[in-house]
Amino acid sequence: MDRRTLLSGGAAALIAAPFLRHLERPARAAPFGTAQRLLVVHSPNGTIPPHWRPTGSGASYSFAPGSILAPLAGLEPHLLVLDGMDFNTGDNHEGGMHAMLTAGGPTSIDQVVADHIGQGTRFASLELSAQTSAWGGTGQTRMVYRDGAFVTPDDDPGSVWRRVFGDLGDDRLLARRTSVLDLASAELAELQGRLGAEGRAQLEQHLESLRSVEKSLQGELGCVAPAAPAPTSTQDNARFPDVVAAQLSLAVEALACGATNVVTVQLSHTVSPVVFTWLGQSEGHHALSHSDDSDTAGVDAFVAAEQWYAQQFRWLVDALLSRTDPVTGAPLLDGTVVLWAKEMGDSRDHVCRNVPWILAGRANGFFTPGRLVSVGGATHDGVLVSVANALGVDLEQFGTGTAGPLGALR
Repeated sequence: MDRRTLLSGGAAALIAAPFLRHLERPARAAPFGTAQRLLVVHSPNGTIPPHWRPTGSGASYSFAPGSILAPLAGLEPHLLVLDGMDFNTGDNHEGGMHAMLTAGGPTSIDQVVADHIGQGTRFASLELSAQTSAWGGTGQTRMVYRDGAFVTPDDDPGSVWRRVFGDLGDDRLLARRTSVLDLASAELAELQGRLGAEGRAQLEQHLESLRSVEKSLQGELGCVAPAAPAPTSTQDNARFPDVVAAQLSLAVEALACGATNVVTVQLSHTVSPVVFTWLGQSEGHHALSHSDDSDTAGVDAFVAAEQWYAQQFRWLVDALLSRTDPVTGAPLLDGTVVLWAKEMGDSRDHVCRNVPWILAGRANGFFTPGRLVSVGGATHDGVLVSVANALGVDLEQFGTGTAGPLGALR
Protein backbone atom coordinates (compact mmCIF):
# COMPACT_ATOMS: atom_id res chain seq x y z
CA MET A 1 0.00 0.00 0.00
CA ASP A 2 1.52 3.32 -1.03
CA ARG A 3 1.58 6.57 0.89
CA ARG A 4 -1.32 8.11 -1.05
CA THR A 5 -3.58 5.12 -0.43
CA LEU A 6 -2.90 5.20 3.29
CA LEU A 7 -3.53 8.92 3.53
CA SER A 8 -6.93 8.49 1.88
CA GLY A 9 -8.18 6.93 5.13
CA GLY A 10 -10.13 9.96 6.41
CA ALA A 11 -9.19 10.78 10.01
CA ALA A 12 -6.14 8.55 9.62
CA ALA A 13 -4.66 11.25 7.41
CA LEU A 14 -4.47 13.55 10.42
CA ILE A 15 -2.32 11.09 12.31
CA ALA A 16 -0.46 8.90 9.85
CA ALA A 17 1.96 11.33 8.22
CA PRO A 18 4.53 11.55 11.06
CA PHE A 19 4.70 7.75 11.21
CA LEU A 20 4.98 6.94 7.51
CA ARG A 21 8.73 6.61 7.68
CA HIS A 22 8.25 3.80 10.21
CA LEU A 23 6.00 1.94 7.79
CA GLU A 24 8.47 2.29 4.93
CA ARG A 25 11.64 1.67 6.95
CA PRO A 26 10.93 -0.59 9.95
CA ALA A 27 13.24 0.10 12.88
CA ARG A 28 15.98 -2.39 13.62
CA ALA A 29 17.58 -2.27 17.06
CA ALA A 30 20.56 -4.12 18.46
CA PRO A 31 20.50 -5.46 22.03
CA PHE A 32 23.92 -4.16 23.04
CA GLY A 33 22.97 -0.55 23.76
CA THR A 34 20.72 0.20 26.71
CA ALA A 35 20.70 4.01 26.97
CA GLN A 36 17.21 5.43 26.57
CA ARG A 37 17.74 9.09 25.67
CA LEU A 38 19.89 11.31 23.43
CA LEU A 39 20.60 14.99 24.03
CA VAL A 40 22.79 16.92 21.59
CA VAL A 41 23.93 20.50 22.27
CA HIS A 42 25.80 22.61 19.73
CA SER A 43 27.75 25.82 20.26
CA PRO A 44 29.38 27.48 17.25
CA ASN A 45 32.59 28.76 15.73
CA GLY A 46 35.13 26.15 16.72
CA THR A 47 37.76 26.81 19.36
CA ILE A 48 41.35 27.86 20.03
CA PRO A 49 42.86 24.45 20.83
CA PRO A 50 45.57 25.45 23.35
CA HIS A 51 42.93 27.22 25.44
CA TRP A 52 40.51 24.29 25.21
CA ARG A 53 42.61 21.18 25.73
CA PRO A 54 42.57 19.72 29.28
CA THR A 55 45.79 18.86 31.10
CA GLY A 56 46.95 15.32 31.81
CA SER A 57 45.81 12.22 29.95
CA GLY A 58 43.47 9.26 30.26
CA ALA A 59 41.77 9.07 33.63
CA SER A 60 44.31 11.52 35.07
CA TYR A 61 43.08 14.68 33.43
CA SER A 62 41.75 18.00 34.65
CA PHE A 63 40.57 21.37 33.41
CA ALA A 64 43.16 24.09 33.91
CA PRO A 65 42.04 27.26 35.72
CA GLY A 66 41.34 29.99 33.18
CA SER A 67 40.90 27.54 30.29
CA ILE A 68 37.75 27.31 28.19
CA LEU A 69 36.62 24.15 29.99
CA ALA A 70 37.49 25.38 33.49
CA PRO A 71 33.77 25.66 34.40
CA LEU A 72 33.54 21.86 34.07
CA ALA A 73 35.95 21.24 36.95
CA GLY A 74 34.51 18.56 39.22
CA LEU A 75 32.57 16.87 36.44
CA GLU A 76 35.58 14.92 35.16
CA PRO A 77 34.22 11.51 36.31
CA HIS A 78 31.13 11.98 34.15
CA LEU A 79 32.80 13.11 30.92
CA LEU A 80 34.55 11.67 27.88
CA VAL A 81 36.61 14.50 26.40
CA LEU A 82 37.63 13.74 22.82
CA ASP A 83 40.95 15.17 21.64
CA GLY A 84 42.31 14.84 18.12
CA MET A 85 39.05 13.96 16.34
CA ASP A 86 38.68 14.91 12.66
CA PHE A 87 35.55 15.11 10.54
CA ASN A 88 35.33 12.48 7.83
CA THR A 89 33.99 15.09 5.41
CA GLY A 90 33.24 18.81 5.32
CA ASP A 91 35.37 21.85 5.99
CA ASN A 92 35.00 25.50 6.90
CA HIS A 93 31.88 26.89 8.57
CA GLU A 94 29.07 25.65 6.34
CA GLY A 95 30.65 22.34 5.43
CA GLY A 96 31.32 21.59 9.08
CA MET A 97 27.80 22.57 10.09
CA HIS A 98 26.24 20.15 7.62
CA ALA A 99 28.66 17.30 8.32
CA MET A 100 28.62 17.61 12.11
CA LEU A 101 25.64 15.31 12.74
CA THR A 102 25.25 13.80 9.25
CA ALA A 103 28.85 12.71 8.49
CA GLY A 104 28.01 13.68 4.91
CA GLY A 105 24.82 11.63 4.66
CA PRO A 106 21.28 12.89 4.06
CA THR A 107 19.99 12.36 7.61
CA SER A 108 21.51 13.45 10.91
CA ILE A 109 22.24 10.94 13.65
CA ASP A 110 19.56 12.31 15.99
CA GLN A 111 16.87 11.55 13.42
CA VAL A 112 18.23 8.06 12.82
CA VAL A 113 18.13 7.43 16.57
CA ALA A 114 14.65 8.94 16.82
CA ASP A 115 13.39 6.39 14.30
CA HIS A 116 14.46 3.65 16.71
CA ILE A 117 13.66 5.00 20.16
CA GLY A 118 11.13 7.76 19.52
CA GLN A 119 8.03 5.92 18.38
CA GLY A 120 6.58 5.40 21.86
CA THR A 121 6.71 9.05 22.91
CA ARG A 122 4.59 12.08 22.10
CA PHE A 123 7.44 13.54 20.06
CA ALA A 124 9.85 11.33 18.16
CA SER A 125 12.33 14.19 18.57
CA LEU A 126 12.41 17.81 19.64
CA GLU A 127 14.58 20.43 17.95
CA LEU A 128 15.19 23.49 20.15
CA SER A 129 17.41 26.47 19.44
CA ALA A 130 18.41 29.97 20.39
CA GLN A 131 18.61 32.67 17.70
CA THR A 132 19.16 30.43 14.67
CA SER A 133 16.57 31.75 12.24
CA ALA A 134 17.25 35.44 11.68
CA TRP A 135 19.29 34.45 8.61
CA GLY A 136 16.68 31.95 7.46
CA GLY A 137 17.18 28.26 6.81
CA THR A 138 20.61 27.79 5.24
CA GLY A 139 23.57 25.44 5.50
CA GLN A 140 25.03 27.82 8.06
CA THR A 141 21.99 27.90 10.35
CA ARG A 142 20.80 24.28 10.39
CA MET A 143 22.34 21.13 11.88
CA VAL A 144 19.44 18.64 11.81
CA TYR A 145 18.55 16.93 8.54
CA ARG A 146 16.11 14.30 7.34
CA ASP A 147 16.46 12.89 3.82
CA GLY A 148 18.57 15.88 2.78
CA ALA A 149 16.13 18.53 4.02
CA PHE A 150 16.49 20.86 6.99
CA VAL A 151 14.57 20.08 10.15
CA THR A 152 13.81 23.57 11.42
CA PRO A 153 14.41 24.10 15.15
CA ASP A 154 12.10 26.14 17.38
CA ASP A 155 13.71 29.39 18.56
CA ASP A 156 10.86 30.27 20.94
CA PRO A 157 10.77 28.68 24.42
CA GLY A 158 7.15 29.75 24.80
CA SER A 159 6.23 27.84 21.66
CA VAL A 160 8.13 24.77 22.89
CA TRP A 161 6.36 24.88 26.25
CA ARG A 162 2.92 25.16 24.62
CA ARG A 163 3.61 22.22 22.31
CA VAL A 164 5.08 19.92 24.94
CA PHE A 165 3.35 20.89 28.18
CA GLY A 166 0.54 23.30 27.34
CA ASP A 167 -2.23 20.69 27.25
CA LEU A 168 -1.39 18.92 30.50
CA GLY A 169 -4.45 19.21 32.71
CA ASP A 170 -6.78 20.26 29.85
CA ASP A 171 -9.15 17.28 30.01
CA ARG A 172 -11.49 18.48 27.26
CA LEU A 173 -8.69 19.04 24.79
CA LEU A 174 -7.15 15.67 25.61
CA ALA A 175 -10.53 13.99 25.17
CA ARG A 176 -10.95 15.51 21.70
CA ARG A 177 -7.45 14.41 20.65
CA THR A 178 -8.02 10.92 22.02
CA SER A 179 -11.28 10.73 20.08
CA VAL A 180 -9.46 11.53 16.84
CA LEU A 181 -6.91 8.84 17.65
CA ASP A 182 -9.67 6.29 18.27
CA LEU A 183 -11.24 7.07 14.89
CA ALA A 184 -7.91 6.94 13.08
CA SER A 185 -7.02 3.64 14.73
CA ALA A 186 -10.34 2.13 13.67
CA GLU A 187 -9.89 3.24 10.05
CA LEU A 188 -6.33 1.94 9.91
CA ALA A 189 -7.38 -1.37 11.44
CA GLU A 190 -9.96 -1.72 8.65
CA LEU A 191 -7.23 -1.08 6.06
CA GLN A 192 -5.11 -3.76 7.70
CA GLY A 193 -7.47 -6.45 6.45
CA ARG A 194 -6.63 -5.56 2.83
CA LEU A 195 -2.85 -5.94 3.22
CA GLY A 196 -0.48 -8.82 2.73
CA ALA A 197 1.50 -10.32 5.61
CA GLU A 198 4.37 -7.83 5.39
CA GLY A 199 2.05 -4.85 5.09
CA ARG A 200 -0.02 -6.05 8.06
CA ALA A 201 3.11 -6.34 10.20
CA GLN A 202 4.20 -2.82 9.29
CA LEU A 203 0.76 -1.37 9.90
CA GLU A 204 0.64 -3.13 13.27
CA GLN A 205 3.81 -1.23 14.20
CA HIS A 206 2.01 1.95 13.20
CA LEU A 207 -1.05 1.09 15.28
CA GLU A 208 1.20 0.38 18.25
CA SER A 209 2.70 3.84 17.79
CA LEU A 210 -0.79 5.32 17.87
CA ARG A 211 -1.53 3.41 21.07
CA SER A 212 1.62 4.86 22.62
CA VAL A 213 0.61 8.37 21.59
CA GLU A 214 -2.84 7.78 23.09
CA LYS A 215 -1.29 6.75 26.39
CA SER A 216 0.85 9.89 26.50
CA LEU A 217 -2.13 12.08 25.62
CA GLN A 218 -4.04 10.55 28.50
CA GLY A 219 -1.58 12.10 30.91
CA GLU A 220 1.12 9.44 31.23
CA LEU A 221 4.00 11.88 30.85
CA GLY A 222 4.93 11.17 34.44
CA CYS A 223 5.27 14.79 35.52
CA VAL A 224 3.52 18.02 36.28
CA ALA A 225 3.96 20.71 33.66
CA PRO A 226 6.84 23.08 34.54
CA ALA A 227 6.14 26.77 34.77
CA ALA A 228 5.86 28.46 31.39
CA PRO A 229 8.95 30.47 30.38
CA ALA A 230 8.69 34.21 30.83
CA PRO A 231 7.86 35.93 27.52
CA THR A 232 10.95 37.36 25.86
CA SER A 233 12.11 38.67 22.51
CA THR A 234 13.65 35.56 21.03
CA GLN A 235 15.84 37.42 18.52
CA ASP A 236 17.05 40.20 20.85
CA ASN A 237 20.81 39.80 21.36
CA ALA A 238 20.55 40.87 25.01
CA ARG A 239 17.99 38.11 25.65
CA PHE A 240 20.22 35.32 24.32
CA PRO A 241 21.13 34.05 27.83
CA ASP A 242 17.44 33.93 28.80
CA VAL A 243 16.49 31.95 25.70
CA VAL A 244 19.41 29.54 26.17
CA ALA A 245 18.52 28.94 29.82
CA ALA A 246 14.85 28.36 28.99
CA GLN A 247 15.58 25.96 26.12
CA LEU A 248 18.06 23.88 28.13
CA SER A 249 15.58 23.67 31.00
CA LEU A 250 12.79 22.60 28.64
CA ALA A 251 15.08 19.96 27.12
CA VAL A 252 15.69 18.42 30.54
CA GLU A 253 12.00 18.58 31.48
CA ALA A 254 10.92 16.96 28.21
CA LEU A 255 13.34 14.07 28.71
CA ALA A 256 12.51 13.68 32.40
CA CYS A 257 8.77 13.60 31.68
CA GLY A 258 9.06 11.10 28.84
CA ALA A 259 7.63 13.52 26.28
CA THR A 260 10.51 12.56 23.99
CA ASN A 261 13.70 10.53 24.04
CA VAL A 262 15.64 12.67 21.57
CA VAL A 263 16.38 16.40 21.91
CA THR A 264 18.77 18.68 20.04
CA VAL A 265 19.55 22.19 21.30
CA GLN A 266 21.33 24.50 18.87
CA LEU A 267 22.85 27.58 20.52
CA SER A 268 23.04 30.09 17.67
CA HIS A 269 24.75 28.88 14.48
CA THR A 270 28.07 28.87 12.71
CA VAL A 271 29.33 32.38 11.88
CA SER A 272 27.27 33.40 14.91
CA PRO A 273 26.96 37.19 15.27
CA VAL A 274 25.91 37.03 18.93
CA VAL A 275 27.66 39.68 21.03
CA PHE A 276 28.21 38.62 24.65
CA THR A 277 27.18 42.01 26.01
CA TRP A 278 26.35 40.43 29.39
CA LEU A 279 30.10 39.78 29.69
CA GLY A 280 30.93 43.37 28.80
CA GLN A 281 31.88 42.51 25.21
CA SER A 282 31.19 44.59 22.12
CA GLU A 283 32.46 42.35 19.30
CA GLY A 284 30.57 39.42 17.80
CA HIS A 285 31.44 35.84 18.69
CA HIS A 286 32.44 34.94 15.13
CA ALA A 287 34.82 37.87 14.85
CA LEU A 288 36.40 36.99 18.21
CA SER A 289 36.84 33.38 17.10
CA HIS A 290 39.39 34.58 14.52
CA SER A 291 41.56 36.46 17.00
CA ASP A 292 45.23 35.83 16.25
CA ASP A 293 47.50 34.79 19.12
CA SER A 294 49.05 38.25 19.02
CA ASP A 295 45.62 39.78 19.71
CA THR A 296 45.59 38.88 23.39
CA ALA A 297 42.53 41.00 24.16
CA GLY A 298 40.54 39.27 21.41
CA VAL A 299 41.70 35.82 22.51
CA ASP A 300 40.79 36.58 26.11
CA ALA A 301 37.32 37.74 25.07
CA PHE A 302 36.76 34.61 22.98
CA VAL A 303 37.89 32.38 25.85
CA ALA A 304 35.47 34.18 28.18
CA ALA A 305 32.61 33.64 25.72
CA GLU A 306 33.50 29.96 25.37
CA GLN A 307 33.64 29.62 29.15
CA TRP A 308 30.08 30.92 29.20
CA TYR A 309 29.05 28.11 26.84
CA ALA A 310 30.88 25.66 29.10
CA GLN A 311 28.86 26.97 32.03
CA GLN A 312 25.65 26.20 30.15
CA PHE A 313 26.84 22.65 29.49
CA ARG A 314 27.79 22.38 33.17
CA TRP A 315 24.27 23.37 34.15
CA LEU A 316 22.85 20.77 31.79
CA VAL A 317 24.95 17.89 33.15
CA ASP A 318 24.24 18.91 36.75
CA ALA A 319 20.52 19.03 36.00
CA LEU A 320 20.56 15.51 34.56
CA LEU A 321 22.54 14.30 37.57
CA SER A 322 20.03 15.82 39.96
CA ARG A 323 16.94 14.31 38.28
CA THR A 324 15.88 10.72 38.89
CA ASP A 325 15.09 8.27 36.13
CA PRO A 326 11.47 7.23 36.87
CA VAL A 327 12.16 3.66 35.72
CA THR A 328 15.57 2.83 37.20
CA GLY A 329 15.77 5.29 40.11
CA ALA A 330 19.31 6.22 38.98
CA PRO A 331 20.29 9.75 37.96
CA LEU A 332 18.74 10.70 34.63
CA LEU A 333 22.25 11.17 33.21
CA ASP A 334 23.04 7.46 33.55
CA GLY A 335 20.61 6.45 30.81
CA THR A 336 21.21 9.50 28.61
CA VAL A 337 23.86 10.05 25.94
CA VAL A 338 24.78 13.74 26.04
CA LEU A 339 26.93 15.20 23.26
CA TRP A 340 28.36 18.71 23.22
CA ALA A 341 29.32 19.14 19.57
CA LYS A 342 31.13 21.81 17.61
CA GLU A 343 31.33 22.17 13.85
CA MET A 344 35.01 23.14 13.50
CA GLY A 345 38.40 22.74 15.11
CA ASP A 346 40.74 25.76 15.17
CA SER A 347 38.46 28.61 14.18
CA ARG A 348 41.36 30.69 12.88
CA ASP A 349 42.17 28.09 10.22
CA HIS A 350 38.58 27.19 9.22
CA VAL A 351 39.31 23.47 9.50
CA CYS A 352 37.30 20.48 10.63
CA ARG A 353 40.29 18.76 12.18
CA ASN A 354 40.93 18.29 15.88
CA VAL A 355 37.29 19.19 16.52
CA PRO A 356 36.44 19.48 20.24
CA TRP A 357 33.59 17.20 21.31
CA ILE A 358 32.55 16.07 24.78
CA LEU A 359 30.30 13.18 25.75
CA ALA A 360 28.65 13.03 29.16
CA GLY A 361 27.11 10.04 30.92
CA ARG A 362 27.68 6.29 31.16
CA ALA A 363 24.92 5.31 28.72
CA ASN A 364 23.99 2.66 31.29
CA GLY A 365 27.49 1.22 31.19
CA PHE A 366 28.05 1.35 27.44
CA PHE A 367 30.65 4.13 27.78
CA THR A 368 33.44 4.45 30.34
CA PRO A 369 33.54 8.15 31.26
CA GLY A 370 36.07 9.97 33.40
CA ARG A 371 38.72 10.16 30.68
CA LEU A 372 40.46 12.44 28.22
CA VAL A 373 40.49 10.26 25.09
CA SER A 374 43.14 11.06 22.50
CA VAL A 375 41.65 9.53 19.37
CA GLY A 376 44.62 10.27 17.09
CA GLY A 377 42.77 11.52 14.03
CA ALA A 378 39.87 9.07 14.21
CA THR A 379 36.92 10.47 12.29
CA HIS A 380 33.70 11.67 13.81
CA ASP A 381 31.51 9.28 11.85
CA GLY A 382 32.89 6.55 14.12
CA VAL A 383 31.88 8.57 17.17
CA LEU A 384 28.37 8.95 15.76
CA VAL A 385 28.22 5.18 15.17
CA SER A 386 29.19 4.65 18.82
CA VAL A 387 26.50 7.08 19.95
CA ALA A 388 23.90 5.20 17.92
CA ASN A 389 25.12 1.83 19.21
CA ALA A 390 24.86 3.07 22.81
CA LEU A 391 21.19 3.71 22.13
CA GLY A 392 20.59 0.27 20.67
CA VAL A 393 20.73 1.28 17.00
CA ASP A 394 22.39 -1.36 14.83
CA LEU A 395 24.88 0.68 12.79
CA GLU A 396 28.33 -0.31 11.59
CA GLN A 397 28.99 2.82 9.52
CA PHE A 398 27.27 6.18 9.14
CA GLY A 399 26.94 8.88 6.52
CA THR A 400 29.63 8.76 3.86
CA GLY A 401 32.17 7.50 6.37
CA THR A 402 33.73 4.07 6.60
CA ALA A 403 34.72 4.04 10.29
CA GLY A 404 33.15 1.58 12.68
CA PRO A 405 32.36 2.37 16.32
CA LEU A 406 35.16 4.03 18.26
CA GLY A 407 36.32 1.37 20.70
CA ALA A 408 38.23 3.90 22.80
CA LEU A 409 34.91 5.17 24.18
CA ARG A 410 34.06 1.81 25.77
